[in-house]
Amino acid sequence: MDSSQESTHEQSTGEEKKTSRRPANTAFRQQRLKAWQPILTPKNVIWIFFVLGVFAAIVGGLLIYASRMVSSLQLDYTDCGAQAGSAWTVMPADLVKSSWRNNGSATVTAQWMKTENQTITYNGFDVPNRTTCSIQFEILQNMSAPVRAYYRLDNFYQNHRRYVQSFNADQLLAKNVSTNTLENSNCAPLATEDIDGTTYQIYPCGLIANSLFNDTIGQPLQLGVTGSNASRTYNWSETGIAWESDMDLYEPLKDPNFDLIIPPPNWRGRYPDGRYTKEFQPPNLKEDEHFISWMRTAALPSFFKPWAFGNETLVAGTYSIDIVDNFNMTEYKGRKSLVITTTGPLGGKNDLPGILWLALAGFFIVMSLVFVVGNFVRPRKLGDHTLLSWNKEPSSASKGKGKAPTGPTIGMSTGRDL
Repeated sequence: MDSSQESTHEQSTGEEKKTSRRPANTAFRQQRLKAWQPILTPKNVIWIFFVLGVFAAIVGGLLIYASRMVSSLQLDYTDCGAQAGSAWTVMPADLVKSSWRNNGSATVTAQWMKTENQTITYNGFDVPNRTTCSIQFEILQNMSAPVRAYYRLDNFYQNHRRYVQSFNADQLLAKNVSTNTLENSNCAPLATEDIDGTTYQIYPCGLIANSLFNDTIGQPLQLGVTGSNASRTYNWSETGIAWESDMDLYEPLKDPNFDLIIPPPNWRGRYPDGRYTKEFQPPNLKEDEHFISWMRTAALPSFFKPWAFGNETLVAGTYSIDIVDNFNMTEYKGRKSLVITTTGPLGGKNDLPGILWLALAGFFIVMSLVFVVGNFVRPRKLGDHTLLSWNKEPSSASKGKGKAPTGPTIGMSTGRDL
């Protein structure tokens, strides 16, 4: 072999050595660092399951305790228009549910009364032939602030795929959306409407906006208050109930074209001739927090939506509240309720998480007992733990850097030794 070939061979060998990606033979680079290798003996497994069971029982008990510290009152007024009379009558017991911090599920009596053919004013426009449902109820003990009011709907499926997609994000952000674009959007069939040969855009379009919960819930009025006044109103606020991140998804119309847009079908009763005008303009969606909360669709057919909250203690006593009954739940074969509740460390009243943790605790404890019985009935002889590969000292060859190991190493700790 001539000198040129030898030099070429030496150069290629040097390049191979330089470009080698083999990590150095160290404990860190070859993953031979010491690690804890637990041995799951029957005794250890029994103790692990028992400790997990005790831990889950403690967590479940704390969750149940936190839930029981919440006071709540639920009034189902779905049938008020059909069953209530023009005088106070007792509500059926199954329509009133309550839970109190100290008294548990104490019995609360409630009465209702309806007033028909009333004229209600919405944004300066008088809407006739409305029905008001008045409910008189008891608060058995003081409800500490914050006191929150929700409306609850049952058997209302906001999670339907087509319903969830039925809105136009650009329209809600007050962007210019052409009629053709709106007709081809997910808002159909409530995107546009032809009236007398003219095509109008529905604002806001879609099934979600059209089905907006439109009952009007008044403020509680405490009855029988001693002093100069015979009653006292509990003031609660209807702002601050929507997520700030959701409010960023809406903008008001700055210069609405009243010859182009019309309200959704279910909104038109609140506007003269069912049209937007300069006097009765479209709502400011960015400030309408009831609308924003409604547009955040629920995952289950029974759900709560926030209505208001109060920053004062709702003292025990008898209260009366008026609700304008607009939202017809008979179309959905569902129910609607007013819920007045306090909050605990983990939110509202919900025993389910605590029950699930207690069930998990029971599972762990039962499994520990099963292992105890199994270990006594059919004990298993254990092997010598000192013979495990990770309990052996590495050979002298494996300790030297760059030298190949001659025996089992700590890196072979998974039972896959050859």
